[in-house]
Amino acid sequence: MFFVGYIYIWVVLLVFVIMLGVGILIGYIVRKKISEAAIGSAEQEAIKIIERASGEAESKKKELLLEAKEEGIRIKKENEKEHKERRAELATLEKRLLSKEEHLDKKMLSFEKKEDALAVKSEKFELKTADLQKKIDEQQNILERLSGLTSDEAKSILMASIEEEIEIEASAFIKETEARTKQEADKRAFEIIISAIQRCDVHHIVESTVSVVNLPNDEMKGRIIGREGRNIRAIESLTGVDLIIDDTPEAVVLSGFNAYRREIAKIALEKLISDGRIHPSRIEECVNKATKEVENQIFEEGEAAIFEAGIAKLHPELIRHLGRMKFRTSYGQNVLRHSIEVAKLCGIIADMIGEDVALARRAGLLHDIGKSIDQDNEGTHVSLGADLCRKYKENKIVVNAVEAHHGDVDPISNIAVIVQIADAVSASRPGARKETLEIYINRLKKLEEIADAHKGVDRSFAIQAGRELRVIIRPDEIDDRAMPYLARQIAQKIEKDVEYPGHVKISVVRETRAIEYAK
Repeated sequence: MFFVGYIYIWVVLLVFVIMLGVGILIGYIVRKKISEAAIGSAEQEAIKIIERASGEAESKKKELLLEAKEEGIRIKKENEKEHKERRAELATLEKRLLSKEEHLDKKMLSFEKKEDALAVKSEKFELKTADLQKKIDEQQNILERLSGLTSDEAKSILMASIEEEIEIEASAFIKETEARTKQEADKRAFEIIISAIQRCDVHHIVESTVSVVNLPNDEMKGRIIGREGRNIRAIESLTGVDLIIDDTPEAVVLSGFNAYRREIAKIALEKLISDGRIHPSRIEECVNKATKEVENQIFEEGEAAIFEAGIAKLHPELIRHLGRMKFRTSYGQNVLRHSIEVAKLCGIIADMIGEDVALARRAGLLHDIGKSIDQDNEGTHVSLGADLCRKYKENKIVVNAVEAHHGDVDPISNIAVIVQIADAVSASRPGARKETLEIYINRLKKLEEIADAHKGVDRSFAIQAGRELRVIIRPDEIDDRAMPYLARQIAQKIEKDVEYPGHVKISVVRETRAIEYAK
């Protein structure tokens, strides 16, 4: 029984396996059929799409071909039209050329006819000229026989007479022209200088040698003097300025010829008075601060000066030297204001005569730059100023103007002459300097008297406002070797007996002449 059941199970399993296999086979067959059907449908669809695309492409191709043909036809028509137009233009040009050629041919014929006529006239003219020359020769032979002179001799006599007349007339003309030119030049120069003076806005400033510091009360005088005078001695030694404390109420006077030091002393003293602490260490501190303030003020004054004078750019050290000139005077005239005034005058004159205005202003502003250091260095302010300008690479025309503004060297440009004129105008205008006319004339006379007192001196002239003494000597009494000794003697006498600003140049001139008479 168990065996029959076991067989039955195996039979069932076998049947199940067979049926499963049959089902799988049937499924495979069915799926294959379905796939073949789908593939066939897709192939048909693809064929349809390809056929449709081919049709559209063929249609598009035909359209493009049609458009290309139409475009080709249009371009061809345009080319044909343009070609026709060009052919028409060429035909027109050809007609014009033919017309001009015909016109030229006619002119050529006319010229040929005129040339033939001129040739005939020329031949007749040559015949007449030859006949005339023959007659002239005959007349000349007759004249030579009658006068006893050849033609060359007659020409020489005539030319000599004409030359003499021309020389006389030329001399008279030249003399008249020179006189007229000199008169016109003097008049024009006078007009230019007067116009420049009228247009220049000048400042009438006369500097003094003292400054006054106001005090809050008279008790402050004792504090300034200090115990046994130690405070006042400290101030004077540090600033180099004399303090005058007298009966003047609530005021202290600072006395000194150096305006720079006087300004430092004034600022330092004002700081001490406002602070109230006055002792040697505090005095030294205030003097140092005042020195820095004045140095800053110097640079600011220099910048203001170049701005007022219309100068574009200047070396910082030259600006500082310009600022120092605010504390420098000449006969009471402030040197910085004088330099600005000269710069303005130079610009006006240069503009009126057609020179470089900017360069003229620059030369005028820097012409006295040497006065910023001449109190501390050996040499004239002219040579020191020229050295400063060379050091800071100034234009050679400016350097020459600085050197030549007192006649120490010859000017190489009109600008140097303009600076000389402007400097003289600024220094000599009314109110510029506090020296009286009487003192000025007496100094010039004194210079000439000193020179005239020496043996061998013929004449002497004080020129350049007393900056130069020109001495003319008698050549038969003093030879060339003795001239330097005479110049030195005159210089020593001037240094001893005359008070004068700056330097005086002594020029000794010896002239030898040879005279003979033709009898």
